[in-house]
Amino acid sequence: METFRFTTFLTSNLEIDEEEIDLLMKNCTQKTISAGDFLLRQGGYCRHTFFVEKGLLRKYGVEDAKGKEAVIQFAPEKWFVTDRDSSFFQQPSQFFIQAMEDSTVLMLDDDIIEQLNQKVKGFVAFNERLLHNHIRQQTKRIYELLSASAEERYLSFIATYPDLLWRVPQWMIASYLGITPESLSRIRKELARRNSPQKDL
Repeated sequence: METFRFTTFLTSNLEIDEEEIDLLMKNCTQKTISAGDFLLRQGGYCRHTFFVEKGLLRKYGVEDAKGKEAVIQFAPEKWFVTDRDSSFFQQPSQFFIQAMEDSTVLMLDDDIIEQLNQKVKGFVAFNERLLHNHIRQQTKRIYELLSASAEERYLSFIATYPDLLWRVPQWMIASYLGITPESLSRIRKELARRNSPQKDL
């Protein structure tokens, strides 16, 4: 996958010059991690918001003593991921953030966000839009888990993450959807059957 720089993200969404970007980037940490490595472990404290420049992360928790995982979020290129509960309230995290592919991430701490708030015109409003969009997505996800059919949830997953079907194991997608891998397999087969050109022959 191509690398999408955080600087490109800023310049495409805000009025910011290269001098301001250079000043801010000096205080940012870029981290390259291998598939399977962790940026956050359950019980640790989340100190950063992670912007994915290249690769793929997932945020998940462990539901029970048997180690059943519940995938909360996938974060491909151009996505942010963090544990706001841990970082804002200084609480031990309930979640893991793990690389699913070799990944490059930019680690943004609260000081960087505050600098952006103070020095970059329009960043406060832009950051608020990002936060409200995150809240909207989480609310939609909760509502779908409570009320939508498994097929509707799967179609919503495709709309949200159109390029992840071949990058994510089926059991992880099933975990994200709150269904079993077997149920997901049946849904995919049924959708394939309905969309097959052979059905009208």
